[in-house]
Amino acid sequence: MEHIYLDNAATTSVRPEVIDEMVKVLRNDYGNPSSTYAIGRHAKALMENARKSIAKAFNVSSSEIIFTSCGTEANNWILTSAVRDMKVERIITSKLEHHAVLNTIKQLQQAYGIQVEYLDILADSQINYEQLQRLVQQNDKKTLVSLMHVNNEVGTELDLQRVADLCKDNNCLFHCDTVQSVGKTQIDLEKLPIDFIVASAHKFHGPKGIGFAFIRKNNILRPVIFGGEQEKGLRAGTEGVHQVVGMAKALEMAYELLDKEREHITSLKQYCKEELIKVYPEVKFNGNGVGFYNIVSVLLPLSQEKAAMMLFQLDMKGIAVSRGSACQSGSQKPSHVLAQFLCEEDLKKPSLRLSFSHENTKADIDALISVLQTI
Repeated sequence: MEHIYLDNAATTSVRPEVIDEMVKVLRNDYGNPSSTYAIGRHAKALMENARKSIAKAFNVSSSEIIFTSCGTEANNWILTSAVRDMKVERIITSKLEHHAVLNTIKQLQQAYGIQVEYLDILADSQINYEQLQRLVQQNDKKTLVSLMHVNNEVGTELDLQRVADLCKDNNCLFHCDTVQSVGKTQIDLEKLPIDFIVASAHKFHGPKGIGFAFIRKNNILRPVIFGGEQEKGLRAGTEGVHQVVGMAKALEMAYELLDKEREHITSLKQYCKEELIKVYPEVKFNGNGVGFYNIVSVLLPLSQEKAAMMLFQLDMKGIAVSRGSACQSGSQKPSHVLAQFLCEEDLKKPSLRLSFSHENTKADIDALISVLQTI
């Protein structure tokens, strides 16, 4: 059975060119990069070249890029060390954040008694920027603002420049979960005064199990994983050179092909919305009606029973979609993101998240619509 994959916000396929690079390293460059002999030095050189390549994409120094296993680990590390070591006493965030951020902040609040302030979410799924401005101006405590760039469920995009400038002007640290946007839009960290960003390679057609954190050099974090001196003593553990090289190759290709692939995905999303409206004239799109170019969250005018049948039929036809975040797909609870801005009546209706990549085609959308028409 042919599979149609429409859940690229959950994870992406690995580009063939990335696989080739990784296999080459696995076959030929198996040395431990901490070793001093030739095969180890060569593995180390591959890793440092990858670090430079990633740093170049964001206009930063390679010393500011630290490899991690994923975005979740990077978020945990940044938030924990900011409170524990940088003595942050207050965090401003929102309840739209990924649980990697929300649950870490909750744990830090319990352990350290920090003050946590959640921004109001407007009906269009945007944060209240005026409230944020008022809060950052009340900076009697050392404050960190933690807000995601692109929401993984509805695609709402944060105004990075506005938030970064607000934080800089009011001496607040700014941590931004950029897992959904790295590789899909350019982020110039020379122009944007963001202190911390994070990424996971599997979100931009790289391998799973590898990511990175950007730590602006005037911010001194301490490790949460102890052991050897890898990653400048900040993240112990023997590095997976093949994964690092694969991530760098995936990011390089993502930005080389960005304009072409963004145009294709944008037109695909528009086509999908138009076709959905034909099938369901009463359909609504969650969020601000625009959202990031590769994500569309659809509020369907269906009962829960019909929605359950729809997901079953889509799966039987080999069509992969999500009811929300992949991290929450097994839960029967309503989405914590949608609960922030949908009314109670709409929250009871089924929402479907569709997310696209360069590999998707109009034929994929037509197959989706064909199944929906049978419900």
